Formats: sequence, C-alpha cells, structure tokens
Amino acid sequence: MSRKLYSGHTLRQIRTDFGLSQTDFAKKIGLSTAYVNQIENNNRPVTASVLLTINRIFGVDLAAFEKNDLDRVVQDLQEVFADTQFHTSTVSRQEIQELVTRAPGVTKAIMDLYGALRSYHDRNVLEDELVHTGGAYDTASGIRKSAYDEVRDYFHYMDNYIDSLDRAAEKLSYEISLQNAPSKFDRLTAWLRKRFDISVELNPDYQGTLIRQEDYTRKIFIYRAIPQSTRNVLLGSAIAELCVKDLISEEVDRGKFNSGSAESIARLALRNYFSGALLLPYGDFLRAATRCRHDIQMLSNQMDASIETVCHRLSTLQRPGAKGLPFYFVKIDRAGNVVKRHSATRFQFARFGGSCPRWNVHQAFEQNSNKFTAQVAQMPDGVQYLSIATSVTKHQTDYLTGERRYALGIGCEIQYADAIVYADGLAVGGTTKPEPIGVNCRICPRDDCDQRAFPAIDKDPVIDPGQRGIVPYRLTGAG
Repeated sequence: MSRKLYSGHTLRQIRTDFGLSQTDFAKKIGLSTAYVNQIENNNRPVTASVLLTINRIFGVDLAAFEKNDLDRVVQDLQEVFADTQFHTSTVSRQEIQELVTRAPGVTKAIMDLYGALRSYHDRNVLEDELVHTGGAYDTASGIRKSAYDEVRDYFHYMDNYIDSLDRAAEKLSYEISLQNAPSKFDRLTAWLRKRFDISVELNPDYQGTLIRQEDYTRKIFIYRAIPQSTRNVLLGSAIAELCVKDLISEEVDRGKFNSGSAESIARLALRNYFSGALLLPYGDFLRAATRCRHDIQMLSNQMDASIETVCHRLSTLQRPGAKGLPFYFVKIDRAGNVVKRHSATRFQFARFGGSCPRWNVHQAFEQNSNKFTAQVAQMPDGVQYLSIATSVTKHQTDYLTGERRYALGIGCEIQYADAIVYADGLAVGGTTKPEPIGVNCRICPRDDCDQRAFPAIDKDPVIDPGQRGIVPYRLTGAG
C-alpha cells in the first residue's frame, strides 16, 4: 500500500454487521483482541494482509476501506462548529477527526441537532416576519431536516453511486442493445410495447405534465415539444418503476429516511439515477469519457444525452474496482439556490447559506448557454480543483412562461487535470495563482476577500470611521 490506511470506523462497522465481539472477530482473522482494538481506535493502520484476510473470510469488498474515507463528514462538521451563534467553544480539525473516526453515531447526532437548531432559528425569524406583515404561521410543522436535504445527504455519503441500480441498468441496456440503436427513444418505445404491452404517444399540447402514464389504457403520454434527450430520461425513469421497483424499495429502506416525503423524493431520485445509468451504461460511458478526455460536449453528441445528464453521470463513476475520475456536480438556479449537488470528491458544498461568488459556476449565467469556462480554484484547506462551468436553458412551453436557466458546475482535484480537455491552455501547476474560493461567506476564513458579502460568523467586524476599503470593515477573531 502506498500510504498507511487508518480505517478503524470501517473495521468496527464490519464487525458489528456480522454481530461479533472484538474477541470473536480477532479469532476469525488470526489477530489478538488488543491488536483489533488498536486498529478500531486508529492507533494502528490496517495492513494489506489484514485487508486480504477480511476479504477472504467475510467477502467484504476491499474498496470499502477507501470508499468510507470520512473527509467529507469532517468538512461538514467543521461547518457546524464554525457557527458560533450556537456555542462559544473552539473546536480544532484534529478534534473533529477524532470524533468522526471514533464515534460516527455521535457525529450524525450532532449534525442532526445542528440542523434542528438552524430550523428553529429560521422558524423564529419567519414567525417575526409574519407578525410584522400580518401573516399566519403553522406552528404544527415541527423542527426537522427538510426532505430534500435528507435525500441530498443520502447521495452525498453514498459517493453518488448506487451499485445495485447501476448494474441492473447496465445489464438492461445491453439486453435491449440500446447503445447500437439509431434512436434510443424508438428503441425504448418498441421494447416497452413488446415487454409490457405499453404504448408511448407524443402529446402536442402541454397539460401540466411532461410525462403521464395511464395504467388502465396501458399508455404513456409525453409532451412532444421537449428535446429528445429529455424524452429518453423520462422514459428511463418510467422503466425503472416497471423493472427495478423492488431494488429501489431496498435502497429507500436502507436510507432510513425520517418522513414519507423524503422517501418519495428518494424514490424519484433513484428512478432518475437508473434512467441515467440505462442511457449511459457504466462500462461504455467510462471508456468513452476516458477516450475523449471527458469532453462533455463530445460525450453529449456521441451518446445522445443532454449536457446536464452527461455532467451528472460523470459524478457517479465510482464503481469499486472500476472507478472513473472523482467529480463533483452542482446545479444552481439564478437566485443561487442549489438544485442538485453530488460529489465523489472532497469539495465542500455549503449545507447552509449560499456559495462563493468567486466560484466560476456563478459566472456561467453571464455567458451563452452551453459555453464552457474553466478555472483553477483553491479552497481554504489548500486543495486545488479544476472547476468547469456552463449554463443550460430549459424548454419554454409558451411565450408567457418565464425562461428557466441553470448554471452547471463540475470539477475534480487538480491532480487529474491532464485527463481533462478543459485543462488545456490553463497554467495548471504554473506561476498563475489559483482563484481563492471558499464554501460561503458565513464560514470562510479569508479576511482579505474583496467580494465578501458579510463577515464570517466566527469573526467580529471592526469599522474604522477614518478609512474604508472595498469591504467596509476589518475582521477580528470572535471575542
């Protein structure tokens, strides 16, 4: 192994899953109980021989030890402890790492508690606003993480890769020879009629839905004006409900969501995941992406898929034993709301509040749709990323309907830049300074940023009446 691997949390989870005590587990793998205890507490690394023994006896995929890297959990917890409006302690990254590796259950509880506190705080702010405006407030709504946030976190901590659905979609794609079809839409509609006696009709009028299925007539109606690539995605999602409903239910059960709404959103997201994997099967897509150096426009043209679908699929290529490059993917609306966020990288998305204005994904709104830009960006932890951004415009149903435009961001750590066409022409590793970006202003430690919207929550603003710069205050440590 090229580096020491401290993965006690993973070893402890495997032992717990098999219902074994440390003593029994140690006997099975031929180690002393004291040695296993030291590994679980990260006082010793997991050696290659121990990994191979665990794989042989328990059949555990060795990639699990890398996949369960808790860097992102550490980063999320750093954001929590940076919010000093709820506490006054100083918590170091080392202390957070210790907590995350030794007590992952406590870590999750802290993040849930913080989410509840944030919800309570936001609810009080909303209640005050409604009092001033004379509005009514539903006090029975309770305090909990939103359903969308639950589902986002589920995919976030799964590395945005769902193995059972991905493999099932790939198998079906090959069975119906989807990649050899002149038209994926025609091949899918023909297969649906043959396999399920379901016909697909294109509806010329928009009636409030892009796709509608009638079980009693065994028909699927799709709005004709949407692009062919969108029709394919919608059909793939319908096929997921027909073919892998049980697999989706198993994944939803595994997610242990706290509400029916979260379960429903998760089911839709998993159907869409299956659809993307059906249209862009793992092996074919990975090979095509590698050949063209991850040229998103070329992949879109070659594989008859939208820019957004290609970007999203690139962020899912984390199959054990056949991983692609680790990408993050984000979709943002004009107001700065994060509509989608997925990551197989250490890149930290803000869980609360907006994102950094220096990040090029926001600049995508200033350029034409499907025009790509790239930047080398550096987060406060020193990690540099190749950040690629573009914008897409969605179909308008009529003149009176407002245009829907979104910015898409995709990127990976700079060490992979040679494998990506968008890095050509950039001074990667040269004398050009990377763009300093942060998670968002509320927790960003950069005191000298001239695009800061407001002070960081752990800093006190100091205003000098005799002078001012672009930002009208200086920042000092919270007192």
